[in-house]
Amino acid sequence: MPELPEVETVRRGLAPHVIGRQIATVVVREARLRWPVPASLPADLPGQRILAVDRRGKYLLLRMSGGDTVLVHLGMSGRLRVFDALPAPVKHDHVDWTFVGGGGLRLNDPRRFGAVLHWPQSQTGHALLDHLGPEPFDDAFNGAYLYARSRGKQVATKSFLMDGRTVVGCGNIYAAESLFRARVRPTLPAGKLSLPACERLVVAARAVLRSAIEQGGTTLRDFAGADGLAGYFQQDLRVYGREGQPCRVCGTTLKGQRIGQRASVWCPKCQR
Repeated sequence: MPELPEVETVRRGLAPHVIGRQIATVVVREARLRWPVPASLPADLPGQRILAVDRRGKYLLLRMSGGDTVLVHLGMSGRLRVFDALPAPVKHDHVDWTFVGGGGLRLNDPRRFGAVLHWPQSQTGHALLDHLGPEPFDDAFNGAYLYARSRGKQVATKSFLMDGRTVVGCGNIYAAESLFRARVRPTLPAGKLSLPACERLVVAARAVLRSAIEQGGTTLRDFAGADGLAGYFQQDLRVYGREGQPCRVCGTTLKGQRIGQRASVWCPKCQR
């Protein structure tokens, strides 16, 4: 599933090509996504311009000139691509936004776990976003915050970090890599994190996510950016997917087990 760096890569790829463009038509070929595409969307958007492409967690937010927002989630395998001239649709091309003057956006989603939703200006919040924790690059995400939030929690630190209510963007890959850089064992109960460990974890998470964004994300299965190109962060993975291989820092054999039903790998020497 695309995580924050992949979604941010798509956002950055789309923004220069779609901001200021006026929507001519919206074509919905398959409305049965994770949540149904609103039947009113093809009538609501034409004539409006895209003023901004924002991101909240793993959600893309297309800000429209009429004051509303189109919320897009890529799900497990969704791809949102921009075209100078939209080609003939192929299988799994579910939603098109065509632009006045030519070209447009297209959502292709083989597994249909993505979403295209209308967020009206009159609705002050959104149920999919209201519960989310701070963005990893916000000042609100700091060691003191992480330490205070972890008090009394028995859940494994890796699961705690992956919880979007704690912070957005630390999915399985990035949580594993952040814990390695912070020298924190993923199985450690979150309530036992020290303040220095929390401070290291914040620094590590930001460094990992920033590096992944700069390299266009991590392509393991389906992800590609708005230009169709793959990301390269997988070449820098230090623990994720490397169970049984030597640690790239100390040479110790990496250990693995499932934590919260997710595959987890760490170095028993570096991450004590």
